[in-house]
Amino acid sequence: MQTLNRFLYGPTAEERVRAWQGKLRQEQRTLDREMRQLDAVTNKARQTVKQLANKGDIKSARILAREVVRSNRQKDRLSVSKARLGSIATQLMQQMAMAKVTGSLQKSTEIMKLSNALIKLPQISQVMREMSMEMTKAGILEEMMDDTLEMEDDEEIEEEADAEVDKVLFDLTNGKLGQAASVETELPSLQDKVDEEETERAMEQYRQQLNGLLSG
Repeated sequence: MQTLNRFLYGPTAEERVRAWQGKLRQEQRTLDREMRQLDAVTNKARQTVKQLANKGDIKSARILAREVVRSNRQKDRLSVSKARLGSIATQLMQQMAMAKVTGSLQKSTEIMKLSNALIKLPQISQVMREMSMEMTKAGILEEMMDDTLEMEDDEEIEEEADAEVDKVLFDLTNGKLGQAASVETELPSLQDKVDEEETERAMEQYRQQLNGLLSG
């Protein structure tokens, strides 16, 4: 009889909710994995910023620090998004409890708001679109998703990058901020050139890795 009902009427409210919760947990694991990757690459990039600042290459340090700032912002977004996925899961638990009493799922403005925010995140956008369509059919959502993407303020990132490098310089020079930037010009030795080339390769590698993670 249960199989016949599923064939005639589709999954029950409880089955739908459990399927959505499974997807939500899977997306939370995806975001966890991405945050760990961001941490690993960002920590290495931060070390390179310190090396560049120590050598007095402030221009290159600021360029890479910009990527560090962007990655920190991205990690914050991922962390907030993970919390939103958890909030949807909690709301669905409440929906399932109510469905046992009323016999159906109810419209939820809270799930709508959370879904609208999550659909903007490239890493989980497609899954959230599909889940939102399913929830709309189930009667939980009733509006189209908002496709507006949040844009970063380049000027604000620039300011944060400057602050990041200034902090590194402050630490490296024991509080004498300008010291690292006013290193005397000397003829570079062969070893200096080798070190500089290695640093440039490392800087480019971290920039590419960070950009790959930030682009989702």
